[in-house]
Amino acid sequence: MPDKNLVVLGIPRGGVVVAGQVSRQLNAQLDVVLSRKIGAAGNPELAIGSVGEDGKLFLNEDLASRVGADKVYIETERFRQLEEIRSRIQRFRQTKEKVPLKDKIVIVTDDGVATGATMQAALWAVRQEKPKELIAAIPVGAKESVELLVDHADKVIVLRVPDYFAAISQFYLHFEQTSDSEVLQILKESVDIKGSSKGSIK
Repeated sequence: MPDKNLVVLGIPRGGVVVAGQVSRQLNAQLDVVLSRKIGAAGNPELAIGSVGEDGKLFLNEDLASRVGADKVYIETERFRQLEEIRSRIQRFRQTKEKVPLKDKIVIVTDDGVATGATMQAALWAVRQEKPKELIAAIPVGAKESVELLVDHADKVIVLRVPDYFAAISQFYLHFEQTSDSEVLQILKESVDIKGSSKGSIK
């Protein structure tokens, strides 16, 4: 049986591949984090907030004010990202019920960090669920982006911070696009092995 106090969350899609391996090594529960970032107008890679799977909004109010994001823009973006979250819930939650995160040690992972915005948004959303400890763990990341995450996680673990970072793909021998079906299969295997969730792929 997996350690119920330890949860590894993968950011779809590539992050779920990494999370699957990490959860096996740690005998931890596996799940996906379906949060979405709210980007600044004209600079969508700059995260000013995030929306969680439950619809809760986290907003960096100082940053939002600095980039001129008013209430109308924020609410419009929140609705747009919620639509994508609902779509992902329909795809992924048929196989894996959401794992509660309150008072758990939670590890959030991805296949790498370029700008850091997606990981940052995921950490913001997970923090709203009040985990005991929040850890960002990534195979490789750009130095500036890794430094950005330090303020948003209790621990940041990164295997490689290269001097030259152009793209995540340069650090993998094979970096094909991960499909939804592959993500579903990884989640299904964790259910079959650990018996921790209900549901099946239809």
